[in-house]
Amino acid sequence: MRGQTTQNPEHSDSGDGRMYGQRDYRGIASHQPLRAQWDPTKREVGRTPRNPRPDRGARKQSRLGKFVATYGWRAYAIPVLAILTIFVTVDALRTDVDDSSSKTSATADLAHSTDGTNVIGAPPAADGKFAASVPSGALPDGGPFAVTGGGTWHLVPGITGKVGQGTEREFTYTVEIEDGVDTAGFGGDESYGRMVDQTLANPKSWTNDPKVAFRRIDSGSPDFRISLTSQMTIREGCGYEIELEGSCYNPSMDRVLLNEPRWVRGAIAFQGDIGSYRQYQINHEVGHAIGYAAHQPCETEGGLAPIMMQQSFGTANNDIAKLDPEGVVPMNGLTCRFNPWPYPRA
Repeated sequence: MRGQTTQNPEHSDSGDGRMYGQRDYRGIASHQPLRAQWDPTKREVGRTPRNPRPDRGARKQSRLGKFVATYGWRAYAIPVLAILTIFVTVDALRTDVDDSSSKTSATADLAHSTDGTNVIGAPPAADGKFAASVPSGALPDGGPFAVTGGGTWHLVPGITGKVGQGTEREFTYTVEIEDGVDTAGFGGDESYGRMVDQTLANPKSWTNDPKVAFRRIDSGSPDFRISLTSQMTIREGCGYEIELEGSCYNPSMDRVLLNEPRWVRGAIAFQGDIGSYRQYQINHEVGHAIGYAAHQPCETEGGLAPIMMQQSFGTANNDIAKLDPEGVVPMNGLTCRFNPWPYPRA
């Protein structure tokens, strides 16, 4: 009868072995073989309808949603890294500006740098007007050093080629150690010599200025002798009216006198590692030997200290001004960061 459906909703047997599909929604049986429906979107009468898909709220993902779904945690990391990159770049540019004052602005007398007899680099003579000492200039605790040496120095063998252009002056130097100073605790005599050579050959040192060149020799008469020296001999060669451990250049001895207690222990105000302090010690005192007689103050708050600042005594102008109120360092409250190089941005 037209309009009725078969009792079996799945299929019917025609009697000749052929299977016929279900009736469509109008009640007419399909005569196609049993396989995929002609129109998979049509619903069939008698089959339990599928439950509708739950409403997920958002009918269509945004581009941002698809990006997050695809890349997971990396989607959050990318903007964070981008922000950090911008921050580091801005900070580096700002540091370049802040550190520009660390380049030496002092004037060197290269032609007559090794002449004269006055000690260069020693603290001012005490006359009752100056502070006897400042906490920042005290010698830190640390390893042992020679209190009293022999008052004579032995040569550390070694030579180098010319380092730097030297358009105006090529300085020759020897490396020497006072007899009685035991260098075993910091690598031996050769290690000390390598530190001197490598420091002066570094492009951030004095040879960044094309007018200057260095060459190490171990025979003949050098322009100056870079001499690691005991505590008491330093006091004789550099002075000790203000009771602070210091180094100096003494042209009457042709010696850059490097203070061994400082070489071993460094300085409180100099917050870098001991290797950086030794580089500062070499560069500062050699600076005096090649003609930079004057000291310098901190010139930019938070900037790198100029190499000719007395960083062994402090990196704050006020600390150094207490030692020499009439000197070149004003009591203006500026504080710098430690710096071992004449040209730190080379």
